[in-house]
Order: sequence, then structure tokens, then C-alpha cells
Amino acid sequence: MNNRETKTDVILIGAGIMSATLGTLLKELVPDWKITVFEKLSNAGEESSNEWNNAGTGHAALCELNYTVEKPDGSIDISKAINVNEQFQVSMQFWSYLVNRKLLNRPKYFIRQLPHMSLVQGEQNVSFLRKRFEALSKNPLFQGMEFSNDSKKLMEWIPLIMQGRPSNEPIAATKIDSGTDVNFGALTRMLFDLLKSKNVDINYNHNVNDIKRTSDGLWKLKVKNLDSGGIESHTAKFVFIGGGGGSIHLLQKSGIPEGRNIGGFPVSGIFMVCNNPDIVANHHAKVYGKAKVGAPPMSVPHLDTRFIDNKKSLLFGPFAGFSPKFLKTGSMFDLVASVKPDNLLTMLSAGAKNIPLTKYLIQQVMLSKEQRMEELREFIPNAKSEDWDLVVAGQRVQVIKDTEAGGKGTLQFGTEVVSAADGSIAALLGASPGASTAVFVMLEVLTKCFPEHIKEWEPKIKKMIPSYGKKLMDNPELLRKIHASTAQTLQLSEKKPVFS
Repeated sequence: MNNRETKTDVILIGAGIMSATLGTLLKELVPDWKITVFEKLSNAGEESSNEWNNAGTGHAALCELNYTVEKPDGSIDISKAINVNEQFQVSMQFWSYLVNRKLLNRPKYFIRQLPHMSLVQGEQNVSFLRKRFEALSKNPLFQGMEFSNDSKKLMEWIPLIMQGRPSNEPIAATKIDSGTDVNFGALTRMLFDLLKSKNVDINYNHNVNDIKRTSDGLWKLKVKNLDSGGIESHTAKFVFIGGGGGSIHLLQKSGIPEGRNIGGFPVSGIFMVCNNPDIVANHHAKVYGKAKVGAPPMSVPHLDTRFIDNKKSLLFGPFAGFSPKFLKTGSMFDLVASVKPDNLLTMLSAGAKNIPLTKYLIQQVMLSKEQRMEELREFIPNAKSEDWDLVVAGQRVQVIKDTEAGGKGTLQFGTEVVSAADGSIAALLGASPGASTAVFVMLEVLTKCFPEHIKEWEPKIKKMIPSYGKKLMDNPELLRKIHASTAQTLQLSEKKPVFS
């Protein structure tokens, strides 16, 4: 039964943080454009953006060691850390703008200040961390970072991690107090409430089955209403595919040449969550370690204080795993269905190259709770099994494509936008840093897909994001002003906890 047909300016597929951000930007820039959203699930922010499916770090490269690589000559390449930090600053400015305009209220519901720390063990790793600290702390973006390999100082910073630890092991940490914990699930829901108030047509329980180009250059979507079972037809000038892992299938259905030879590699994850309030109260930081040899970058172990439903929580993980699903609510056939004639060789090459990774992920799936506890005890020596429960995290689909540097079937770790040459459709693929860089990435979508409007939009974009078009690293005075104003607007207090 075909029971509805609409024509609109913009269709957003998926009600996650990316669609929420793009919709909000467009409503600020061109309030009269008609926007329609389709989401397969019954609410916004239920898949990759959900607070239980997302690390919520506010990735700013303050603590993530995989963003700083040691080069063969022993020096540290901090270029990726600089890029990620600059991009997170863009998100902070946009959120501040929305709070200042009273379009978002109660910023504590989605962002809080929280120290970001890196922690390493062993002489070689301590030497790496010291060099990393020296390279980063010269940069204005990372001012305020501290380094210590003194166990007394570390006991002040991270008592839970230091208690019961052998005193003879080389150990070091960096700490920066201006880090944040971001609840992207809460932020996504708040942004969709805002979009609803601005007459955006939001359709939950609607699954996009197909997407085709019409002869007049528009995009026609076949959408199933999961409540009624009816099949609907919706047409738009511009389509954004922001459906997490599900984006690959829709990108393939669009038939655009830019979507050819691209595949996806799904990685699942499990966190351990602490159920003992005394332990939760004794830790106040996000502490990132080093990934084990053979582990993918998104499997860097970290012990995170989180604020979920306004309550302090403590999570450890993620333990990586393998599932052929592209979404937590996806199908076991997702991976097989994504293999097409044009990406078959790419996928086979990736499979051959990544046998050790696949083996590692399968081993991770097979871990018992006690084996996971042993990994947790590398962070918390005195951890007891009864104080921790397992939580299944979201699925992440890493992009596989042919690159000059990596050759055929290269596995990409990052966030990537694929758009048609004429800018009429764009799809978001990949994973971390993802949500943290949503505003920067969606501004890139606007630049690529609406080049004819960017000049007229620029004054408004600069109001929303004062650093737009500039590198904060090269403008320390502007950086200082922005840090001060975003901290005040987003109520990021400087108060530090006192441990009993």
C-alpha cells in the first residue's frame, strides 16, 4: 500500500548526531527550507550516538595516544592530534552559540568538564609519553597539560588506579583539566527537540528501503512505514545519509560513482560498567592507555568517568569483537549484502590483509568475564568481579577502500564523507572521532554540497563559529577568548573533586 508522497528540499536519513547537527545548521542558515527526517528506530540517538553505545569522550586528542605517532627517527607526529582538537573546538563553539541563543538549555545535561589523562607502563612507553607531552605542550591547543612519573603525584590524580600497584614498575601519566565528557545521546535528543520546534518533519519507525535518481535530477526514496507496513515515496533535492553503519547499503543503492569500490568492516564492542557507588566516587577522569599490538585504534583501553542521566558512572573498555551486523539493531547478513561486483576485489584484499585483526577480534569475542577482569586489573589492580557488569556497546563500521598509500582494500580508521560530484547527495561513513567532530564534518558537507550558497552563508557561520576559516593554533589570542567564552556558556566549572 502506497499511502504517502512528499516533496521536500532536504532529506536526512538517520536521527543521530550527524543528521541532528546538519539539520540544525541548515535551519539557522536557511530557516525556510523544508527538511524531512527518516529514522528506523522509535527515537532519536538510539544507535551509534546513544550514550551507552558511544565513548562520549569529546575527542579532542588530549588523551588518545593513537592520534600521536612516534616516527622512525623517534620524534612525535602531532598533526592528527592538532586536526582533531581544532575540529572539536568547532563543535564547542556551535554548542555555545545554541546555548547563548537559548535554543539549547541546561548544558550540563550534555557536557561537563572532566580531566583527560593518558597512562602508560614500561620504560619505553614512559619515554614515548614524555616526548609526546613535550611536543603537545608547546602547542597553544594543549596548554595546561601536566606530565608526571611520580607515584605520589599519580596517587593524587588517580587513586583508584594507583592503589595496590607494585611500586617498582615504571609508570607515567599526562593530565589536562580542560577535557570534557559529552553525552551525545542527550545532545542528539535535545537537537531533535529543537528541530521539531522549527517544523522539521521527523518520522520515526520509517526505514529507507531504496534511493534512486529521477530524470529531473531529484532523489526519490522508497520508505517503509514500520508501524503501518505502508510503502511511501519521498522526493528531495538533497539527501544526507547519516545512518551509521547502515549508510554503506544506501550509498550503494544511490548508484553514484563516488560510492563504488567502498566496503565496510564491522567492529563490535563491550564495556564493563561499575555497579559499586564507592568505586565510582573514587575516580574522576578519562584515562586512556595504549592499544595492544594487533588491536584496532578504537579498542584503546580506557577507564572513563561518565555522566549519564545526570548520574556519575564508571566504564572500562572497550573490548573489541566481531559481528557481521552493521548496526546494533542490524541484520546478520549486513556484511555479506554489502559485497558487490565493484567492491569484491577491495573486500577480498582487505580480508587477506587483515587476517591478524580478524583473529584478534574473534579472540576478543571469546573472552570470559574473568579474562576481561584481568585486563581491567591492569588499570585497577584491586578490581573485584562482583563490582562490574558487561554492557554491549554500539557497532562501528570502518571504511574499506583503495588508497594510494595503502593499496587495494585499505582499512581506514576515521570519519569520512562521500558525496556526489554535483553535491546532491552525501553519506557519512566510518567511526571515531565521529560525533566529537560532527559540526566540522557537517560544515564540510555544506561546503562540498552547497558551494553556490557558502559565500552568502559565511557571515552567519562566523557568528555561530567565530574561528571559522582560521586555525586556532595560529591565533592564540582568539583561542584564549573562545576557551573562556565556551567554558562560561557551557558551564564548565574549574572545581576539582576531593577524594576521601
